[in-house]
Amino acid sequence: NTAVSFVNLSARTQLDAGQILIAGVSVSAGANKSLLIRAVGPKLADFGVGGVLGDPKIEVYNSSGVKIMENDNWGGTPALTAAAASVGAFALEAAGKDAALALTLPAGGYTVQVSGAAGTAGVVLVEVYELP
Repeated sequence: NTAVSFVNLSARTQLDAGQILIAGVSVSAGANKSLLIRAVGPKLADFGVGGVLGDPKIEVYNSSGVKIMENDNWGGTPALTAAAASVGAFALEAAGKDAALALTLPAGGYTVQVSGAAGTAGVVLVEVYELP
């Protein structure tokens, strides 16, 4: 029997002004799960993607609709930089406007909502990584 573990899920889309990309995340009963969640817009230009979302924002909600965490402009913190490196995620610019957060969640359902910080439009990548 081979153990299977979730590592990463990502999706890229074009958001029109005022739209929200919603990704669902479920944490099964048992131990809490630590996740790295990123909304990448500006950094995508380095990979040849045009028309990127200039300032993505992440909001995480629990199944009751309560916002439990958000991020706009990740800030290049050492903790988030180390978290990204630990799962093999490409590096973000420390002063960039991409969004990222790390959090530990108990069992339950969650939604990750990604939008333009000022209702702007563009291509965005949402990523969810399970942290070691």
